Amino acid sequence: MYAPTIEQETQVKPGRSIRAGSGVRSDARWDVPVLSARTGGPAERLARSFGALHPALVFIVTMLAGLAVIAAASIGLGLLVTHVLEHAWGIGAANERVDVWLAAHRTSSRTHASLIGSIAAGGVVLPIVAGSVALICAVLRKWRIAVFAFFTLAVESAAYRATTLVIHLHRPRVVRLEHLPVNASYPSGHTAAAIAVYGGLALLLTSIFRNVAFRVFAWTIALAMVTFVASSRLYRGMHHPLDVAGGVVVGVSALVVVVFACRAAGAAAESRRGARTGAPA
Repeated sequence: MYAPTIEQETQVKPGRSIRAGSGVRSDARWDVPVLSARTGGPAERLARSFGALHPALVFIVTMLAGLAVIAAASIGLGLLVTHVLEHAWGIGAANERVDVWLAAHRTSSRTHASLIGSIAAGGVVLPIVAGSVALICAVLRKWRIAVFAFFTLAVESAAYRATTLVIHLHRPRVVRLEHLPVNASYPSGHTAAAIAVYGGLALLLTSIFRNVAFRVFAWTIALAMVTFVASSRLYRGMHHPLDVAGGVVVGVSALVVVVFACRAAGAAAESRRGARTGAPA
């Protein structure tokens, strides 16, 4: 009589996955490849270098190290802007002219739209969005997604604050539509936060859902939101174009660091699981 092989016995239906050695199945719809370490990749090698350290500690150490790098790089770029670019090749004057032109072309409808763009990446909306995603995923015990959603904004905010403590650049010399510290122009925190949250959500969704049309739609919405936020901050006289560029660097870097930290923590968890079951990680 025909007897199925071990491999055939462990096969599961499409859309399901099985943990080696445990017999416990999980819904593969929640798999997020972008947060999973590549075999033999840098995240997996880093996890191995930590030995038996708990995955949560691997994440924290990796994230804090990445945060320090982002803050140092952002401060370095800020010094380059304030001490070199602002005074060379007419860049500073051109930087200011953009805001002067926008201020000269303000209308009531554009001003109202710019307020919406600022609120969409402000200190109330984005924490609610990131916190809600993290809370829902935590309730569903999808810890890696929850951690990613929460810490992308946290890393971005910390790097932004560290930069503003060192870099003091005067905001555009136009009528500003908000009352914020006048010497905290660099970088654009709203732009950085918009990338961390809206870009992070797009990254998660396009990693889970592989439909090309959906991916194009998700990234189009994310890029449109970031562009809307950045242009609103320029229009409202709160930042120069170079400040927005600095915000882009901080936001993208925050995503990269948290993705890498999640991958390293995941690789550490797989290594510990393999050690317990006697199976390769």
